[in-house]
Amino acid sequence: MTTGRTEFVDTHCHIHFPDYELDAEEVIAAAHKDGVTKLLCVGCTLPDSKLAIELAKQHDNIWASIGLHPHESSEYVNDHIALQQFRELATQPKVVAIGETGLDYHYLHSSKTDQQKLLRFQLDIAIGHDLPLIFHIRDAFADFWRIFDEYKSASQRMRGVVHSFSSHIHDLDETLARGLYVGLNGIMTFTKSQKQLTVAKKIPLERLLLETDAPFLTPVPFRGTICQPKHVRVTADFLSHLREEPLEQLAMATTHNAQVLFGI
Repeated sequence: MTTGRTEFVDTHCHIHFPDYELDAEEVIAAAHKDGVTKLLCVGCTLPDSKLAIELAKQHDNIWASIGLHPHESSEYVNDHIALQQFRELATQPKVVAIGETGLDYHYLHSSKTDQQKLLRFQLDIAIGHDLPLIFHIRDAFADFWRIFDEYKSASQRMRGVVHSFSSHIHDLDETLARGLYVGLNGIMTFTKSQKQLTVAKKIPLERLLLETDAPFLTPVPFRGTICQPKHVRVTADFLSHLREEPLEQLAMATTHNAQVLFGI
């Protein structure tokens, strides 16, 4: 049972991962009990993109995004069989987005060249199937904007969200200028950066999405435990106070935004 009219969407979780340590059915039930009534399971590899689809097919309130994470770029960029298999997933039932995809220059598990090639591959699929994108960008906004703008100028259908946003005001301005949404999660509850919190307050409500990134980034006061979709509500409570917005208003707006972007 949900709590009144206050309902939330977790627009980014990984409870379908094979190594997710909690029982998915119990996690889904706990989320619904706390008012998190819709979940988007986000793929990072070919196998777990398939798992996201399978879990979504089993539940009316779960959808899937298929993605090849930038960390995995070197593994996939020249594997044409795997890329074709991935491309075919875009037409599967319950697939509502492509991602997470993007660029991560912080760890450089894959070369910049390979990351950019795999990003372009996924941009092509998203445009071809008119699907929104879920972007993972870390220490790589300059190259990301260059590539994004090349595609944006060629297609007005480009849309998406920069997930787990924790950058500065300039990158927020660039994100909003391109009509993208901004995803916030538990990072906001434990960051020591006042700049990040200031940016969180400046995101227009009509561009804000809530997420967990479960099993990662568990919010305060549950640090040290496995993150779950139900924790969206914890982050929402924090943001409600930070942004001085009623929780109900935040819930309604972010739920509407998820519906507009992903059709869920």
